[in-house]
Amino acid sequence: MSSKKFKILSIDGGGIKGVFPALFLTLLEDELKNRTDGKTKIYQHFDLITGTSTGGIIAIALALGIPAKEIYHLYLDNAKNIFGSKKPLFLGLKKPFFLGQIFNSAHKRNFLENLVRKTFKEANNGTEPRLGDCKTNVCIPIYDLIQGNPSVLKTKYHPAFERDYHIPAYQAAMATSAAPTYFNPYTSEYKDLNGTTKDFVNKVDGGIMANNPTLVAFLEAIKAFKVDMSQLEILSLGTGYKKFTDGNSRKRWGLHYWMVKNKRKRLIELFMQSQSQLVANYISLLYQGIDKSEKDNPNFIYDRIDVFLNEDNNIEMDECNKTKIKNFAELASIEFQHNRSAILKNHFY
Repeated sequence: MSSKKFKILSIDGGGIKGVFPALFLTLLEDELKNRTDGKTKIYQHFDLITGTSTGGIIAIALALGIPAKEIYHLYLDNAKNIFGSKKPLFLGLKKPFFLGQIFNSAHKRNFLENLVRKTFKEANNGTEPRLGDCKTNVCIPIYDLIQGNPSVLKTKYHPAFERDYHIPAYQAAMATSAAPTYFNPYTSEYKDLNGTTKDFVNKVDGGIMANNPTLVAFLEAIKAFKVDMSQLEILSLGTGYKKFTDGNSRKRWGLHYWMVKNKRKRLIELFMQSQSQLVANYISLLYQGIDKSEKDNPNFIYDRIDVFLNEDNNIEMDECNKTKIKNFAELASIEFQHNRSAILKNHFY
């Protein structure tokens, strides 16, 4: 077992709410500018970065050496082009025809894909980067509709990991962010480093099983890197959370309630939020024991940065109003002020 500290950065999914961790990381990088050791970028401080959906895009971007500030503005300045042409849920006048989002995903990904591809390429000196070009290790959860199972795209940090590092970085980013009903499953192909054409078909957002990917990275560290749990230092960034509650004694719990009523996709909110909360609970259990009985002697270093959302400060995952997005992102500034000293001490010393 290694005695060296093993540092993990984990970033949740959440669509445009990715501005929250992006701004938080921007503020962290501002603190790193004057370091004398030259370690001024986020990726230089972590042995493994994981991210799901929007967090996966951020994770890969950081691992390619893209400054957090650039990632933040990529979201803020392009939200309208990414999400601004949302298909209506229903089409029709007197009687709604069940078209729009009933038969189609809400958004086309063309602009997002081109933007991410261009940004990643520029960061890699004009050459299309693959996952293997990341400057630190990454693991990116997706769901594979062809095989019918969850999958984690990984750089080659274990001799058995021969498949994923060939994949173009932008394709991995598109796969993990292909959220059901928001975007179609992602399909493409690529040539591996041996020149063989490989299919990359029907990949879906990893948020359906690992919206908070902290536990994924935890297990990768223990098993693939052979790190003792006591050597872990984990920084986990959320994208805001709401407790999904409904105390009404309603009789109609059908599709209209779960996917249509008040233009909320409650079903997706529920599974993403419950999964994130479950992982946070399990990591807390590993960290401080049952009922925090090991609080005075925790098993590893762990910081979870997230913010509770209410009706006033919440935004939809596909919000495209720049003012609303910027106001939402400012919640990260508040969290940074509250947690700055501890985060710098625990993860950037």
